[in-house]
Amino acid sequence: MKRRRRAVVVVCDSLGAEQIDPATAPCLSALRAAGADFSAARSVFPSTTRTSSASMATGCLPMAHGLLGNTMVLIENGQLVRLSAGKPDFLQRLQRATGRTLRRPTWAERLAGQGGTIVMSNVSPGAAYLQDPDGFGHVYHRSGSRGPGGQALADGLAIEVGAAGDRAMTDRFCGEVLRERAPALAVLWLSEPDHTAHHSALGSSEHLAMIASADACVDQVRRTVQALDPGGDDILLVACSDHGMETVGRQIDLDALLVQAGWKEGPESSDLVVAPNGNAALLYFAPEARSRMAAVQRWLQQQDFTGRVVSGEALSEIGLPTDGPLGLALALRCDDAVNAHGVMGRSVAVRSPFSSSSAVGCAQHGGLGAREQHPFLCLTGGGFRSGQRSEPVSLIDIAPTVLRHLGVAADGMQGRPLEPP
Repeated sequence: MKRRRRAVVVVCDSLGAEQIDPATAPCLSALRAAGADFSAARSVFPSTTRTSSASMATGCLPMAHGLLGNTMVLIENGQLVRLSAGKPDFLQRLQRATGRTLRRPTWAERLAGQGGTIVMSNVSPGAAYLQDPDGFGHVYHRSGSRGPGGQALADGLAIEVGAAGDRAMTDRFCGEVLRERAPALAVLWLSEPDHTAHHSALGSSEHLAMIASADACVDQVRRTVQALDPGGDDILLVACSDHGMETVGRQIDLDALLVQAGWKEGPESSDLVVAPNGNAALLYFAPEARSRMAAVQRWLQQQDFTGRVVSGEALSEIGLPTDGPLGLALALRCDDAVNAHGVMGRSVAVRSPFSSSSAVGCAQHGGLGAREQHPFLCLTGGGFRSGQRSEPVSLIDIAPTVLRHLGVAADGMQGRPLEPP
């Protein structure tokens, strides 16, 4: 009898490729040496977890799937409203405002009836549910777990964010999901080292301990997969991160600066609404304010916190839509400065009303900095052999690669399937 192919994806949130070394992450170092190590892997923009989750699940850029950041602006009752995409009710508000959740089908939708999908995630509820926003498979999260049709599951995920929760989740994932239920696609999304790095310095003892914790979880998954498929023919294992991080060198209150410069009517006004996304910000303009957009762009380009400002058709070049109220994309200034622990990469960050994390000296992401745009991506099994692969790849290439392995169509995806040599 022909054995059924499966895919396992494990994500170490915010673990940059340059932070993996044998001393701190021996399993990941060995896995990258033993598998196909895609050294030129890139994130998407904004390089945030919720955007990354939607891009991984759909195989598409934000311009196609419509989830534009950890913070988004929707039109509600005719006004621009700023919302956290991490809240449990965000997808309902997105659907009410736009008539849909994500604009492209997820891998959970494509695999419904084809072996199914089970996701266990310890990041924000928004990022977790974006793996399967319309309830085609199973998503387990501490804020509530859902099965097909969005039905609430009694056997939820009673854990806390952080290393202990990651370990408990990994135990259940390896035992129940991989060994017993054996879906076509199983996704494990760890909260570390992201959870700790937002409140500590990159390279600090606290941060390195969380990299080691994530590494141990990946090793447990690897050992389970190896026991289930010793030959490596049937199970494709994808180990990756969604993005890396940069050290916060400075924080700015962009709303206050825009008000002070006369471009925004007031801190809470809806004429020009800023969606802060860590080291990036998206600026949305109401119809009556769009005449200011070119002048606001010129003003931004003159500021010492600015790295790059993008508008018009050029938004598509960084994966963002050119229609709708989005007017400008701002990537904050970054450089190669080294922090007190020898970790390179520093950026300006935008303050957010939804988060108190990432003070100066701690870590953040969201922009176009070299480190935050450099996740790791390693594939083993399914015909992938050891060796470094230098071709340009992106998060959006993961889903079509998984579907190719499973023999399921990936039509409409912007990513391309990565092929074994």
